[in-house]
Order: sequence, then structure tokens, then C-alpha cells
Amino acid sequence: MIRGGKSYVTSPPAFSNDGKKLLVCTAETVSVFSTSTGLQITSLEGHTALVTTVIVVPAWNPASKILCFCWTASLDGTIRYWDFAAPELMKTIDVKIPIISMVIPSILVQPSMESEKRPDLFAYLSTEDVKESKEEGNALRRQIRKCNLSKSRLVGLILGEVKQQVVLTVSPSAKYFGLKNKCKLQIWKVPAKDSDNAIVKKISLHHTKKISVLAFHPNQRIVAAGDVTGRILIWRLFGDKTFSKNGEKNERPMDTGEEKPGVRGDDDADSCSTWHWHPAEVNVLSFSSDGAYLYSGGKEGVLVVWQLDTGKKKFLPRIGSPLLYFIDSPDPSLSSICCADNQIHLLKMPSMEILRTISGIKAPSSYHEMYKGLNNGVAFDHTAGLVALRTENYCIQLYSLFDDRGVSEVQVCERNHQPGDDVMVVVTLVALSFDGSVMSTAEIKLAEEGIGGLICLKFWTSGFQNKEFSLLTIVYEPHRDAAISAIAFHPSGHMAVSSSYGGDFKVWVCNNDNQKDQMLQNSSWTCHSVGSYKKKPMTAAAFSADGSVLAVAAETVITLWNPDKNVLLAVIGETLMPIVTLSFIGKSEYLVAASWGSKPQLSVWSMSKLSAAWSYRLQIEAVATAVDLSSFAALALLPESSNETTFQERDGLILLFNAKDAVPVATWSAKKAKGGALAFIQTNQSSTEEIGRDGTPPRALLAYVNGDHEYVLFDPYNKDVQELSISHKEIHATPEETGRARQFGYASIYGELPQFDLKRTDTSWTPSFPSERPWETIFSGSSHNLPPLTKLCLPFLESLLEKRTAAVE
Repeated sequence: MIRGGKSYVTSPPAFSNDGKKLLVCTAETVSVFSTSTGLQITSLEGHTALVTTVIVVPAWNPASKILCFCWTASLDGTIRYWDFAAPELMKTIDVKIPIISMVIPSILVQPSMESEKRPDLFAYLSTEDVKESKEEGNALRRQIRKCNLSKSRLVGLILGEVKQQVVLTVSPSAKYFGLKNKCKLQIWKVPAKDSDNAIVKKISLHHTKKISVLAFHPNQRIVAAGDVTGRILIWRLFGDKTFSKNGEKNERPMDTGEEKPGVRGDDDADSCSTWHWHPAEVNVLSFSSDGAYLYSGGKEGVLVVWQLDTGKKKFLPRIGSPLLYFIDSPDPSLSSICCADNQIHLLKMPSMEILRTISGIKAPSSYHEMYKGLNNGVAFDHTAGLVALRTENYCIQLYSLFDDRGVSEVQVCERNHQPGDDVMVVVTLVALSFDGSVMSTAEIKLAEEGIGGLICLKFWTSGFQNKEFSLLTIVYEPHRDAAISAIAFHPSGHMAVSSSYGGDFKVWVCNNDNQKDQMLQNSSWTCHSVGSYKKKPMTAAAFSADGSVLAVAAETVITLWNPDKNVLLAVIGETLMPIVTLSFIGKSEYLVAASWGSKPQLSVWSMSKLSAAWSYRLQIEAVATAVDLSSFAALALLPESSNETTFQERDGLILLFNAKDAVPVATWSAKKAKGGALAFIQTNQSSTEEIGRDGTPPRALLAYVNGDHEYVLFDPYNKDVQELSISHKEIHATPEETGRARQFGYASIYGELPQFDLKRTDTSWTPSFPSERPWETIFSGSSHNLPPLTKLCLPFLESLLEKRTAAVE
């Protein structure tokens, strides 16, 4: 069974010590990606619930080879210690309470070489005790606890209680950690010599609005917080009274006669200043490693860099999705930002250029019900194992089900997307040809006050070496002002049909179908014929396996046509409610139809007898058929009454039928079936290993994509449903990954220089040529970001010289 489509952005990721790997919390696992390729290297598997925290152990002595250890925490109530290079689980601590967040301040401080005995390692946890809440009703069940990692036990001390789930934030100096609690910050000071009974002091800083995020300065007593209105507050010298007792030296002389500007009430801080640029809630706050800059971001999808001393700012605009996290890397030339659309962008610093993107599957679009068809904006490439999904930013995402990663994106509508804006364009339909080389989309530009509405039908083509689609044809108002109900492709891919609620359907043909091996740049799609039946709305369409018959649903009846001659062959039906999907089964001996409405129905029709074979009164969400199989699968929604008793939060059933028999061959319960999709995916040796009972791969896997775009692929004919192992493409390590742990000088800031190899003889699919003047952009950037010439001169000159090794006689 292949699972995928999990979120990469439920929790902040973490860089390895050399900056060459990124550890990402992915549901119950931690996925390890290469920062040089953006591809997954390995994963840490062992947790049984959502992983909420991953913390990489710093390597203070690179010679000790301690470069690849991390701590993880999960809702399963365990803390685990890993060697993520192996990967191997080293230690498990069961605290028996779901862990929302975890910080380990003491690992951020370089251990002292003087002490012979290593002190105990302590973690501070944000926990949620579900059992306690059920027994005590309204009792507080979310607590801040302390755990002795060295002795694998919780400390009895409870540092605080809150009414909501909170995330802990630790300062880079390891002296403080804190959390946001409604309109205030709560900050604890980590004891200098931590122990089970050590006293942990706490202060609170208040604000008038709800606080959404906080960040600590790396080396000064400064804390920043963002609120829901878009403001950023910066408290300086917080805790100067509370935390500076017992002989600790104050950072400023005590002056009780002077008022504290911007500080509310008796809050323990020297001053509080406010910045405001963001128009909505601030989700991201992070200080640079040297503390000179503050990074912020939010719903508008813009990363802002503030100069802390002056308040001046610069921007990385048009990211296209709300920002969630900003993570610095030990490599000063690399950072990452996580976005709400399940993408992680790796940035080249300080220019903030996006180097590459780790693309997860995007969340479903929040469209109105009237724009959702039975396919829920999902289409499948049955031969390559790809799925096409509608996204919020007027795009279609192509996602690999076998590799669990994004392949490409198609910008359907050339329109700047601003998160939070009113949706004025809706991509209503997406369809792929059987081999995935041709795509068709339908979009609606919504009318404003009854003026300006427009419907477009578009045809796209892609090369066979990649899935980068290019636009071929745009058809404005293909069915006058009526909306398009369905799009279906001929098995050859050079003919398509679009049906409309206006009472007609149109057959489209590609006028250049002979140049199959070329990018059909000069091709176009034209209307071949138009058909209708008694002016009824045409609600669904499908081609037979050989393309000789076209079935079009005229509301409650099914009409059969010759697509080449546009001749009506037969009419079968009738159903009680409008038909919303049609699909031929196997060699087109049967036709399956699904109806929506107050009396939903799943019906199977015999093409030889032109009559109904059998039917069920079921609410069908999706139907999947395969060309070479005489069976089909249907995703049925369960009544709400049955969900409460038998199926335990599972709202759907996947039913596998043989077309000749009304009794299901197999059934599986499913979660989040509303908005789900089904498809049979062809398999081969390159995608799966031998797993079948006879030692061969199954002919087809059944893919189920649920309403949250999480998916599973399995062999529907294997009752054991054995695990499918994926055969990933070989990932070659780059020289940077096998070389030094860190880079210094010129390369660490600007990257490696282009290499000119005159003896190069190998070729590639995409030829690349070095720039004739590569030195023009070397020193581009803001002046305050550039290091002095005295530091750049030596690495710059060394990069121009060829190093040779000479044998010493």
C-alpha cells in the first residue's frame, strides 16, 4: 500500500548541521530532503501519531562526526532520539501525554569541557491530556511540563496551564523560552544549572490584541511578537528586574524615575516599539543569526526583512501563498520558508532568491458547491501515475502518486493571486487524455453586478520528456453563455467532447495529430460537430474503449452517438435524477452512471441489451473504471446516522464491483470521502516491485484521493493488501554533500562559480551554456549585505586560479 499526500507544513522543519539536509515533519514520519536537489533521501518511521517537533542536535566539534542526530516529539506521547543518517532509532521516551510542542534549550549551548560529569538534559513540553479533560469536564488539560531526557521521565513540576494549544519558542541563546497566550507573552528563564527541582522564573508581557507569533533575539534581551492586526511589537530588555537578581549583572543601570515607553502596566521591560506593514495577521517572525535583521510574513504572501536599528525594510514579494515559518540554516547562504500551500522554498541568502522548492500536494480549492463536479477538480494520468489538481492560485498542479512529490504547475489564468481576495475566476473542470499528453480546462470569470461574466475552454499539450504544459487553444464561450458540465477525451487523445447545461455538446478535434513526437506549437483544436437531444441539459459524457461510441447524458437519459459522423445511435434510460457521471467498463460491454439529487442512484447498463443490468440507491462521490478490466470501483458516501455507530468517523465506502454482478467483490471504509476521487493506475516494473501472489506486479492499482488530497494506492484484488515498495530513482550526492561540512568565504555567500570544462563531451537533454560575462552579477545586492573587500579578495583570487598538487621528492 502506497500512502502519500501528507502535509509538510504542520510544524517547522529543521536543517542538518551542514545545511545539506532538511528534516520535515510529515504526518507520523519525518522526511529527510536534500537541499541541493529538493528530493527525499530517507524518512524516520516509528511514531504512531502526528510528529509535532523535530530538533537537530548541534555539532560543536565537527571532528567528532556528531552531525546527524535529532530529537522528535509526537502526539503519540513519545519523544524519540534518532540517527537520521542511518536512519536508526536510538532511544524512546514515553511520557504518555500527547506533545503539542517541545524545546530543548540546553543543547543549544556548547558543553563545557571542564566538568567530568555531563549534566542531565531537560526538555520543556507543551502537552495536552485528553483523558483528564473527559473525566474532569472543563478542567484545564493543556500544561507546560518538564522532562528529564537523560533519565527518561517527566518532572513533577508543572510550569503553567493554558486553555488553548500553544507552541513553545526557545531563544537561540538558550536562556529563555516562551509562548503566546491570547493577548500576552509568557516567558520563562532556563536555570543556569538545570535540575529536576530548579526554580524556573516567569514574566508576562501584555498587549491589547491577540498575539499570533513570537521570536527571541539571538544575543540580546529582546523579544518580538506579531499580532492578528499585522503589527509587530519589540520589547527590549525584558525581565530586567525579574531575571537579573541573584548577582546577575543588569544590561542597563536601573532608573526608576523614567517611564518605560510603550510598555503596558507593570510589565518588566525597558521599552516597547511597534512596526506596522502587514495588512493581516503576522504568522512568521525570526531574527537573523547576527540579530541585525528581523524577518516577518503573513497572509499576504510577502517576506519582509526589517533592519532592526533603523526599521528600514526590503521584500520578497509574490510568493503566492500565506507564509507559516521561516527557518535559518547553519549555512549562511541558505534559508527556507514554509507556505500554506504545502510548499517549502529554499532561499539563497542574502539575495532571497528561491533556489528550489520542495512541493507537497496542495490543499483542495475552497470553491462553492455549484462549481464542483463529480470529479471534484481531480484528473488522473493513468499511465504515468500522475494526478492533476485544482489549486487556489488559478493553477493546476501535476503530482506524482508514486514519488509523492510535485512535478509541475500550469497557470490556467494569468491573474495575480492575492490570498484573501474575493475569488473572481474559478477553474471548474480539468481533464487529461489517457496518456496524459493533452489536458483541457474550463474556467468561469464571475460577473460583477451582472456584467463581465465569461466562460473559457482551453486545450494544453505537454512534451513526452516532461509534464510542462503549454497552451494550444482558447475557446471563449464554447456553449454560448452556458456553463460546461463535463469534458472527456477520446482514447487516441486527438478528439474531445464538452457538454453543457445549455442543452448541447460539442466534439473537438486536433488539426495536427500526426506530429506526436513534437511540441504541437502550431496545432489547434477546432469544433468538429455539435449535438443536442430535445434541448435537455447535457450533464455528462464519456467515450468507449475504442472510441467508436460517445455516450452523453441528457439530464435523466443516456444518448449514444457516433462521434465521427455525429449520428444518434440509441437512447437508453431513464433515471430518477440527473446523471452527473458516465464511464464505460472494460471493453465497453457495460456503462456505469451515477445520479445526484434527492434520490441518488448508481446504475449499470448493458450495451448489448441497451437496458439496465442493476442499480443501487447510493450517493456516489466518484467512479473509476479500467480499460482492460471488467470491474469498476465506486466511492459512496455514508448516511450520517451510520457514521455514529459502525464506521467510527469514516464517512465513505469504496466498493469494488464486477459489472455483471450487483454484489460487491470487496469493500473498504474510507475517511474524508466527501470531495474524494478514484482511479485505476497502470503499473510497471519501474514503479513497483514484485508484490503480487504470483510474483508479478498487479495490472492496475486503485488510487483513492480523499477530500484533503491525501491518497493511497493499493491492489484491489489482493485480499492481504500487502505493502507496496516504491522503486525511487537513484539520487546522486552532489560534491557539496560529500565534501566539507561547512563552506566559508566567497562560496558560502554567493555559491560556487561556473565551471568551464573545455574537454566536456557528454550531452544532456537540455543543453546549457555558460554566460559570456559571468562576473557582472557577483557583487549585486544591497551594500549593507556585502562583506568588506578585505574578506572577499583572497577567496575571489583563489577562485580564478587552478590548484595543482605536486609530488615532493
